[in-house]
Amino acid sequence: MNKYKFPVGRIVLTEGIHELLAEHEDDISILDPFLTRHQIGSWGDLEEEDKAENDLAVENGSRILSAYHLYGQKIWIITEWDRSVTTVLLPSEY
Repeated sequence: MNKYKFPVGRIVLTEGIHELLAEHEDDISILDPFLTRHQIGSWGDLEEEDKAENDLAVENGSRILSAYHLYGQKIWIITEWDRSVTTVLLPSEY
């Protein structure tokens, strides 16, 4: 059985995420656990109402947003409604 609740499509990182990784001399593999959590439905640092919206979005094909912390900064992971692309970004870049 597949543990993933939905496909993420192409993964895109914003400039802010690239800068954050460079600042900490890390590579994109540090994001793997967050992407996995996103894809299995562990939505991170969201209000319960937003988590429930994500659960519905998995079923009805709406946009999905997760929030996590990396190096003390909040990051968002957003999968578009058509599951063609998932973007990792800083909230200030939205």
